[in-house]
Amino acid sequence: MIGAAVLGSLIALTAGALLAVAVRRRAAPHRQAYAVLAAGGSFAVVAMLVGAAIVVTADGHWAHEQQFRANAATLVALGTATGGLLFCFGLLRLPGVTGSVPSAARLTLDGVIVGTALWFVGWVLFSEPTRLLGDATPTACPSILLASVSAALSAGLSAIMVLRASAPRRCLAVLGTGITATSVGGLGVAAGLCQAGPGLALTGTMVLAVGLLIAAVAAYRIDPPGALAIDVIRRDGEYAFVPMGAMAASAMYHLLQDGRFDGLAIAAGSVEGFALVARQYLTLHDVRAYARRLADREAHFRQLAHTDALTGLANRRGLLRALHRHAEERVPCVLLGLDLDGFKHVNDMRGHDVGDAVLAEVGRRLRGNLRPGDIAARLGGDEFAVLMHGGPAEAGVVAQRLLRVLGAVYEQPEAPVFLSVSIGLAGWTDESDVELLLRHADLALRYAKQRGKNRIERYDGEYDRLLRRRTTLEHELRGAIERDELRLVFQPVASLPSVRPVGAEALLRWRHPELGNVRPDEFIPLAEESGMIAKLGAWVLHQACYQLSRWLAEGHDVWMSVNVSPRELHAPEYVVQVAEALRAHHVPSQRLVLEVTEHAVATDLDELIRRLTALRLTGVRIALDDFGAGYSSLNQLRRLPIDILKIDHGLVAEHEPVQPEGRDGPAFAPMVDIVVRLGHQFGLEVIAEGVTTPTELAAVVAAGCRFGQGALFGWGVPAEHLEAMLEAATSAGARPPTRTAAAVGPPPHPAVPPVQRRAESVPGQVTPDRFGVPDGDAPAP
Repeated sequence: MIGAAVLGSLIALTAGALLAVAVRRRAAPHRQAYAVLAAGGSFAVVAMLVGAAIVVTADGHWAHEQQFRANAATLVALGTATGGLLFCFGLLRLPGVTGSVPSAARLTLDGVIVGTALWFVGWVLFSEPTRLLGDATPTACPSILLASVSAALSAGLSAIMVLRASAPRRCLAVLGTGITATSVGGLGVAAGLCQAGPGLALTGTMVLAVGLLIAAVAAYRIDPPGALAIDVIRRDGEYAFVPMGAMAASAMYHLLQDGRFDGLAIAAGSVEGFALVARQYLTLHDVRAYARRLADREAHFRQLAHTDALTGLANRRGLLRALHRHAEERVPCVLLGLDLDGFKHVNDMRGHDVGDAVLAEVGRRLRGNLRPGDIAARLGGDEFAVLMHGGPAEAGVVAQRLLRVLGAVYEQPEAPVFLSVSIGLAGWTDESDVELLLRHADLALRYAKQRGKNRIERYDGEYDRLLRRRTTLEHELRGAIERDELRLVFQPVASLPSVRPVGAEALLRWRHPELGNVRPDEFIPLAEESGMIAKLGAWVLHQACYQLSRWLAEGHDVWMSVNVSPRELHAPEYVVQVAEALRAHHVPSQRLVLEVTEHAVATDLDELIRRLTALRLTGVRIALDDFGAGYSSLNQLRRLPIDILKIDHGLVAEHEPVQPEGRDGPAFAPMVDIVVRLGHQFGLEVIAEGVTTPTELAAVVAAGCRFGQGALFGWGVPAEHLEAMLEAATSAGARPPTRTAAAVGPPPHPAVPPVQRRAESVPGQVTPDRFGVPDGDAPAP
């Protein structure tokens, strides 16, 4: 017995020392939990040493020192209970076990529920009438009661923590087993000292020592278990049902054995009930908190779903939600559609980071210049919208302010950014139709951009008619060639001062059986935007070459010019198409002139030079059309590989002709005189466009210009009319030998190239627009 006591004491002391070492090897944030475990181990060691000492010293006169042993049992029970409570507290303080006081309370209540159930089952087994150990079963005394409560709580909390810990949890299970064994051993020592005898007391000391050693080794080697799974939705039920089921089964068994429930049993049941109620209250609190978090997250994500991340404004979904709300409540409102002019160049030239910074600044300016209740939204890219309550008059004032504010400079680290904004404004119609309001605002915005940008346009019903006509034209234009609805007219180019026709410019016309004559300035831009310009241009090129070949075969000394759009000119296959058209119709290349508008010079000049050089290698001549419209510089004129300079009508008709100073002579146009001299210095032939009056003709001739084109010499006429003009001009002299029409052949239908972009002048409106066509199509002379 002495040897067993000494061995147990050594094991207990070793365990205490190991716990102290475990505290020292832990980092500061984790040290507190292991210090609490070490303190619990210290109380357990003291209780074990006291118990072992009593067993050894009182072995010879055990029956005569009942009061002494009862006091010692109480002391051991207090030490064991204190150690058990410290062990439980240390378990709860382990890193990652509980992150807050509520989670610690939940674990504690779960441990109390399981521990109370264990204690009640034990009470049923060891009380009357069951008395599991028969006559050796100790009767209830304060020390046994205290020690049994400590053992049950330690076992319950250890079981809960092991069950809820995530894998791997072997070390935590070992630690819980050691703590439970320590508490059970303390219960054995207290029961042995109180009633059962030295055998049970000595066995209890050994169990306590071994359990303490197991706990110490586990504490020395254990890693932080990580967060325990406390799922208030899925994994909280079994920890209440299993203990309650065990208690109910035990109580039923006890009743069947004619047992009675004393105060301790009733107290245990009451503790179990209160613990369950408290636990369910915490669970309900957790569920409510969880529901609040879900609601907050739902609101947050709903807000994100209706908010643009870059600018913080509403997105399209948020704008639609506000529009539908206004429509349901019949709130008068106006929608502004905004688009940043030239923003694409910011992204292309300065990068998307600068572009994003500009967009964010646009969002800040919108928020800072709207009235309370107005909603600004970013619909995508550089397109924004503002939903304003009130009438169009108030919205117009705000739109003017936004036009000014958003058009101000955007300061950026590298260099400032300059933008303008186009605004379209629309309000409710007779019905509060959200989709219709969006469509009207978009149409007004498109109209603002078409009319020059940096302006405000209010929706007009005429926009719908224009849109429907545009859609119809785009659809009908796709089959216009196959339906033989297109034709060419030819405007003569006259030699000056004889005004004899020496060339012609091919101009495209479209006559639809239902729509009538469609203006070139209406369908040609549409062809460029829809990608049909290549097909139309190829048709024009082949038809013009075919007609030119017929005139040449009939002996007329004439050349033909065809306008080329920038998109066609930059197509890699265009040079080959021109060469094939010349070869197919047997047209000498020098008889074909390709006119490039001055607007094309505003694009990539180096690429334009390469394209024009390649075209000149085929033998065709190149003309720079509309010179003086605003883009070409003298340096560009020097670099461009061109043969002909066509003076824009704006220079011809800009001023009244003036008399030369200091000498006699006819009046002349100063700007035309300068351009003619400049062209001749560069070795270029010069053609004056838009000559409409005899006065302009005299001024152009006085300036030394040798060729003219305009209403004074003839409109754009069918081929037979121009042929009659050529016949009249050449009837007085001999004509070159002719070729048969069979040598020329019919014009094949091509699949690509250009389309003309200007036309003849018209009285009252003779200045060609940027597409090279007048406002009206006059009858042929």
